[in-house]
Amino acid sequence: MKYALFLGCNIPVRVPQYELSARAVLDRLGVEVADNPEFKCCGNPIRNTDYKTFVLMAARNLALAEQQGLDMMVLCMCCFGSLKKAAYLMKQFPGLQDEVNETLAREGLTYAGTATIKHFLSVLYHDVGVEAIKEKVSRPFKGLKIATHYGCHGLRPSDVTEFDNPVAPVLFDELVSSTGARSIDWPLKLECCGAPLLGINDRLSLDLTEKKLADGRRAGADYLCVACPYCQMQFDRVQEMLKSPNPHLASMVFPQLLGLAMDIDGEALGMNMNMLDINSIKSFLEY
Repeated sequence: MKYALFLGCNIPVRVPQYELSARAVLDRLGVEVADNPEFKCCGNPIRNTDYKTFVLMAARNLALAEQQGLDMMVLCMCCFGSLKKAAYLMKQFPGLQDEVNETLAREGLTYAGTATIKHFLSVLYHDVGVEAIKEKVSRPFKGLKIATHYGCHGLRPSDVTEFDNPVAPVLFDELVSSTGARSIDWPLKLECCGAPLLGINDRLSLDLTEKKLADGRRAGADYLCVACPYCQMQFDRVQEMLKSPNPHLASMVFPQLLGLAMDIDGEALGMNMNMLDINSIKSFLEY
């Protein structure tokens, strides 16, 4: 298995532990990734302000993956949703694809729609498989309760993302279970983390975050687990900044959780790069 790895803008700068841990886990699973220095922004930041430029930016990245002859693996849920939306629009409106290709031709590129766009979790679940992952787990967790946060852009709109059931998803929960941890049920599991509103309506953004954290604590979670840099920043960096009397509910990206269960060194997983300390999770590992 080999994929063109799309990191997006935020991960290398703000959540480098996601890239580090993902590469470590994929290497242990025998999944090969190819980097492309020509990959640029997915277009998500201007998705609702400049429709055609958004599609063009996304299509350029997809054309580069096609040039490599590879499907694309995306770590960020927002990038995943953005790339999937652009591909969907160009399939629905061939004239739009023609217009995009006229511009791409200036760089010797063309978008044909042959590269499949997959999120990191989808690759693990569908292509690697839960049973194959379990075989690589050498130090499973015992007694650990995890609150999974799916993220909005992977689940909705479901006819575009084709990621999982938007109202009753199981993919992430089963991947967490493969580590020996228990993925708990919690009422606000599928609600927004609040990140899209940060800088626009900070009070509402923080209210959403605090409500999710309180709900996770009430449900008995030991930690949050995410698979999107924006969600991780909100639950980690922003939570660390909150002046809340409540105890923290620390968050980690999924490959950190999986990597520990595979007995990968914490430094290789970027454990100390998280703002909130997650090293105590090691006490749940079986010896």
